[in-house]
Amino acid sequence: MQFPLREKIAGEIALSDQPGKTMRKWREELRISQTELATHMRVSPSVISDYEAGRRTSPGIKTIHRLVDALLEIDQRTGQKLTKRFQEYSDVIPSMRDWAVGVRAADFLRKIDGKLLTQKLNTRRIVNGYTVIDSMKAITTLDASDYLQIYGSTSERALFFTGVKYGRSPMIAIKAHPLKPAMVVYVQPENIDDLAVKLAELDNILLARTDLEQGELISRLERIA
Repeated sequence: MQFPLREKIAGEIALSDQPGKTMRKWREELRISQTELATHMRVSPSVISDYEAGRRTSPGIKTIHRLVDALLEIDQRTGQKLTKRFQEYSDVIPSMRDWAVGVRAADFLRKIDGKLLTQKLNTRRIVNGYTVIDSMKAITTLDASDYLQIYGSTSERALFFTGVKYGRSPMIAIKAHPLKPAMVVYVQPENIDDLAVKLAELDNILLARTDLEQGELISRLERIA
């Protein structure tokens, strides 16, 4: 299920353990200053600074809505760059969610009919969200800065890759990036390269596969509270 950009931004901030950092992430997506955002929200720049630095209590719903309105007004004025990128992400990332309460990896795997491929890694590890990624579209659409978006508000999540043949390329891409997920799951892969498993184990990443159809998989993921 995809959410409009307004709801996505508001939801990420409201559910984040560090809402100030999430606010900053979206502001920086638009490459605008705290002063410009403050002007649109009709508040002092110090208010924005305090929220982003965690010096103020978490913003309420009204403040979040005002922030999102300001961001989208700026986006509209500058040519809808963020909106257009979000539409592209909808194709690359058909489903993505963070949870208020995490799920143990072993329990999570059972919910998705997952088969663990890595050995001797901790399946009691907590998974706090997921991102489903179309591997081929990601290669042609996402750049290095976009890669951060797949992690939402936490890297302790499961990354699902569809359209995988052997699984080597996603793990090489993850190896090259400083952020590491808690788990990687290949959706109906043709085969699994031994190198993919080895790379996952070296980075302490749980690697699994599921043979669920994408529609059924997303349906199950979205039912996880």
